[in-house]
Amino acid sequence: LNLKRLRVKLLSDEDATLRIDVSGEGEVRAEHIEQNPAVKILNPDLHIATLSKNGNLTVELRVSDGRGYVSAEELKREDDPIGVIPIDADFSPVSKVSYEVTDTRVGQRTDFNRLEIEIWTDGSIEPEDAMAYAAKLLVDHVEMLINFEGELESAEEVVRDEERDRVKQLLKTRVDELELSVRSSNCLRCANIHTLADLVRNQESEMLKYKNFGRKSLIELNEVLSNIGLRFGMDVDYYLGDDR
Repeated sequence: LNLKRLRVKLLSDEDATLRIDVSGEGEVRAEHIEQNPAVKILNPDLHIATLSKNGNLTVELRVSDGRGYVSAEELKREDDPIGVIPIDADFSPVSKVSYEVTDTRVGQRTDFNRLEIEIWTDGSIEPEDAMAYAAKLLVDHVEMLINFEGELESAEEVVRDEERDRVKQLLKTRVDELELSVRSSNCLRCANIHTLADLVRNQESEMLKYKNFGRKSLIELNEVLSNIGLRFGMDVDYYLGDDR
């Protein structure tokens, strides 16, 4: 039986049971599993078995939650009745991940890096949520190594100050150094937007009110800002202080 590749999402906090009861010649797919409101079948087209003319397949499946890869041996339970066959389980919703780090130029500066991460999942979780959960796990594990106690607050202040200085310098960058399209550059010039500070003071909705400024230009600028850690609607005065 091709059950190891069956992908499900458990919607309950407790174990659930699925049942297959099929007779007659033909292919048995995941869609033939009897519905259970506590379980969502994520790949209903999965081939499970092929039955002959007089064939019959009756199976009960126990669905549990877990984390990572767990071998069949580890899934054995002492109270399981005779006939229960544990199988290896892969609880990870992430099927594939790739990343690429490339050099990125911002104005005249070439010391920035751009990180692109692609995540594929089985459908039980959105890629964005998988990334957020992984980041939280990383933070939780790293925190166990921190033992600053009274010094922790000052260390955090240093990090905040460094980030503030970084953004401050970026905000002073002239938009004509960003290598934008001619259309976007002309629109910004006509709107008297000369620096990144002038630009990110605006909300996206405000940008669309400028003459000849359309969705394509907004998408282009959003990508540029995202690459350097900026966004529309920022509190520019917080970063520039007396330099504004």
